[in-house]
Parts: sequence; C-alpha cells; structure tokens
Amino acid sequence: QVQLVESGGGLVQPGGSLRLSCVVSGSIFSINGMGWYRQAAGKERELVARMPGGGSTDYADSVKGRFTISRDNAKNMVYLQMNSLKPEDTAVYYCNVRAVVVPTYRYLELWGQGTLVAVSS
Repeated sequence: QVQLVESGGGLVQPGGSLRLSCVVSGSIFSINGMGWYRQAAGKERELVARMPGGGSTDYADSVKGRFTISRDNAKNMVYLQMNSLKPEDTAVYYCNVRAVVVPTYRYLELWGQGTLVAVSS
C-alpha cells in the first residue's frame, strides 16, 4: 500500500503565505515525478506545479513568481511554498506522485486526499 498525506493548508489573508507538504510512504520502489494540482469549487482540477524529473520544474502561469515547488528525495516529500496568495488561489490542493511500486513494479499515478487552502480577508 502507498499513502500520500498532505498538510499545511488553512485560511490565510490575501498577500499571505502557506507551505504545503506531502509525504509518500509505503511500498515504493522509485519516485519519478512529483507535483501539486488544485481544484476550486465548480472548476476542473488543474496543474499548479510539478517536478517531472531531472531537476526541471513546470508552473501554471497564474502562480509563476509566487509559488515554488521543491522535493526531498531522501524523505519522499514534496513541498509547495505559496507566497503573495490571492483569493483566486482558494482551492483544494492535491499532491500527485508518479512512482514504481513493489512488488508489482507497476508505474502508477498516485493522489493525496487533498488539503484546503482558503484565501480571504
């Protein structure tokens, strides 16, 4: 079994900051890509930021310059530092991992349960 557990969400005022964390545990052979997606009420889930591998990063245009994704491979963790938050950043944020699991050695895309980020005054 593999688990992704996010933390760090909450209520913050516009202009504030939050740091999301996601830890991957369980029967993992290797982790390739790690990233964050979000889904606002009434909207489809969208990419926020990802690290597909090799040290590269991709960001949604709406968060470039404000959000920073990072990962700690030794701890199987991925982070999202969110600065200068805006009301339109309000959403449930999901951790996403692409990994090879044991004992099947299947390549799977895995999701966390989500953490709510609410930006409001």
